[in-house]
Amino acid sequence: MTLTFEITSHDTTTRARTGVIHTTHGDIETPAFMAVATQASVKALTPDDLERVGMQLLIANTYHLALRPGSEKIAELGGLHAFMNWRHPLMTDSGGFQVFSLGAAIRDGVGKIADIFPDEDSAGEQENKGAEEKNFASAPLRPRTPARVSATPLCKIDDDGVTFRSHLDGALMRLDPERSLQIQHQLGADFVVTFDECTSPLDSYEYTRTALARTHRWAERCLAQHNKTRHEYQSLFGIVQGGAYRDLREESARVIGGLPFDGICVGGSLGKSKKEMHAILDWTIPLLPDAKPRHLLGIGELQDIVEGVARGIDLFDCASPTRWARNGALLVAREIAENAEQRINIGNARFALDRAPIDPTCDCYTCQNFSRAYLRHLHRAKELIYYRLATIHNLRMMMRFMREVRTAIQEGKFRK
Repeated sequence: MTLTFEITSHDTTTRARTGVIHTTHGDIETPAFMAVATQASVKALTPDDLERVGMQLLIANTYHLALRPGSEKIAELGGLHAFMNWRHPLMTDSGGFQVFSLGAAIRDGVGKIADIFPDEDSAGEQENKGAEEKNFASAPLRPRTPARVSATPLCKIDDDGVTFRSHLDGALMRLDPERSLQIQHQLGADFVVTFDECTSPLDSYEYTRTALARTHRWAERCLAQHNKTRHEYQSLFGIVQGGAYRDLREESARVIGGLPFDGICVGGSLGKSKKEMHAILDWTIPLLPDAKPRHLLGIGELQDIVEGVARGIDLFDCASPTRWARNGALLVAREIAENAEQRINIGNARFALDRAPIDPTCDCYTCQNFSRAYLRHLHRAKELIYYRLATIHNLRMMMRFMREVRTAIQEGKFRK
């Protein structure tokens, strides 16, 4: 069966809602966060670890798995679920983000949310005052330092698709809407995603409009291919693009929302600040169909999740919580947090003799068995077990956080 989405409660003061996505490989309670399994693996963890922390859904990477080991080989081995021994729902991206990360991101030296104003002051804030009523991307940019501009992009876009030069060995790889869907169908994920062009925060209005028209044409080609070669249980998500330009975002929301997709992703450049990302969601979400699940691609910081849920987002994915863990940034509950990010740096000297767990309220394997002092030692000694223990903790904290969000919506306490 393809997915069915049941909305179970609404918050009365925001667009927040809870629901259940029913799939062949199990149910997903929403709002939900999914860990990133780029190469059919969440770094340092086994499928059993992921089940124990409460992970409901993973997202794997079409581009990387097509390069290595190859989607045909994975299909021969029974598909991605069997290949990685994951019994629960899976999502694959389309390779569209690599159009950005291996193209414009290298060209411009930026990330998905561009670090354009690292020292933004009150004057900058005044310059952007009222920006929710205009196109954010039309605001003037400060020059980038030459050190931030990297090497030659590894992909080339045309109206039919994208030619990549492999980051592994330089070999050429071609992705177009049909090939992207064929690869995803071979991988066998429950949720597959349309092939799109993810634009840069620095792209002009004219270029973003051209890319958006291309993305919309590709979306229709993806639908046609999906109907030809999908497994009966696979569902297709469309992607809303348009950069930080209000009219383009609204146009894309209407076009993608009007096509027969099973769910909707909001992707691409989400502005130059978190405030701009919130406004983009405010423009976009009201124009999407209520009955379909909505996924905010690549976003996963705690406050960003709260803001996204408040605007009607149901699904999130991000590599940050696992990357934080590997780099020593461990999540803690709000009650003991010392910063808005709710993270401690386990490498700090003050933890050298700390017998307490990372978070005394946490029920994860790491907190039930090991101290901050021990975790600090493992981190500083670069012992491999550190990565597993830290990642288990951060993902368990993410799962507890999402459960808290769902409960707050259900009990009418989300505003608090």
